Amino acid sequence: MDSIFFHIDVNSAFLSWTAIDQRRQAELNGTLDTYVDLREIPSIIGGDSSTRHGIVLAKSIPAKKYGISTAEPIVSAVKKCPSLTIVRPSHSSYEAHSRELMEYLCTYCPVIEQVSIDECYMDFTPIRNEYSSPVEAANIIKNGVRDTFGFTVNVGISNRKVLAKMASDFKKPDLVHTLYAEEIETKMWPLPISALLMCGRSSQETLKKLGITTIGELAHCDKNLLMYHLKSHGQLLWEYANGIDSSGINSAPAPAKGIGNSTTMSKDATSLEEMKPVILSLSESVSTRLRAIHSNAGTITVEIKYANFHSCSHQMALSTPDNTTSTLYNASLELLTELWDGNPVRLLGVRATKLKEETAPIQLDLFSYQAPKPQNERNKKLDLAIDSIRQKYGDNAIVRGSLLQMPTSQTTNNKKT
Repeated sequence: MDSIFFHIDVNSAFLSWTAIDQRRQAELNGTLDTYVDLREIPSIIGGDSSTRHGIVLAKSIPAKKYGISTAEPIVSAVKKCPSLTIVRPSHSSYEAHSRELMEYLCTYCPVIEQVSIDECYMDFTPIRNEYSSPVEAANIIKNGVRDTFGFTVNVGISNRKVLAKMASDFKKPDLVHTLYAEEIETKMWPLPISALLMCGRSSQETLKKLGITTIGELAHCDKNLLMYHLKSHGQLLWEYANGIDSSGINSAPAPAKGIGNSTTMSKDATSLEEMKPVILSLSESVSTRLRAIHSNAGTITVEIKYANFHSCSHQMALSTPDNTTSTLYNASLELLTELWDGNPVRLLGVRATKLKEETAPIQLDLFSYQAPKPQNERNKKLDLAIDSIRQKYGDNAIVRGSLLQMPTSQTTNNKKT
């Protein structure tokens, strides 16, 4: 008997979660009579409403009617809709909403694979005897999310994971769709290749040059021809177009290989003094997340994107794996000093890789051994104390003095791979 998979995807997650946060705040302030739901007006999440820089992370349905699309520059979106409401993202809030959603979905079935902050796969097979059909179960889950949390999800159903994902991307919001293997000819093949999972802009251009414009044409194309032009990715696209996917649910998250954070600054930086507090803020963010997963960084990488959008990076191995803010900051600052060529800087990034568990033994030789430095031990205790205060009272409960006057960044990307 085939397994049945659900793909559950939050509709306009960042926008929906921000709207819910604003409503809760209005209730607390007694201003509910003036509350306006972002989902019902032309609005976006992303960038900075005062400078109108950054990109669109999420858009409302009314904003979509103006031709506004995700990932386009906010300047462009404002030109399309001058009355556009712009709200900056709150990643800590989104993580909390995501965690609540996943905990709720586990009450239906614990076999869940979370693939991003706002989507997951669920294996319906273990609970199939509790419902008359997968569609009935999906509607119960969908309606339960809406009634419990106040936001909506789409649920895609299939006997293949890739097809469940495709189905959840059909008409939105708040809907359930099926796309079983036997339905791909009528439901999926007529769609443009841009609708196929993993078919990005570059692949689309290559396929169009080959005269392939629909998923059906891709499915019937010679696989060897696709591999000649797109290498192994061509085979993957051919398999997805034919509904071929043997993967199952991986309910255990893969360990992180690296943690990084980058930020686009409100204005181009032209001196190290301007960049130092940014590097400190990024180092603190990365080190905090390392401690949250009880890991140490073995290697630190710093990335620079210049005003002309040229990017470069440089990395160094730490003498001893560590997760303190001071160690990450000192290493990052050293890398930045070596890497920066004096031109205006638009973006800075800090990344920690070669992660090791905090409890993992450290291999030392007789000649390089050094006793732990008292200062580093004090830094560890200080970081843990700061983590504890922030967990209890919020991220802004304690702020380093050197960061108080730091210009607000436009966009921040947290990466965990």
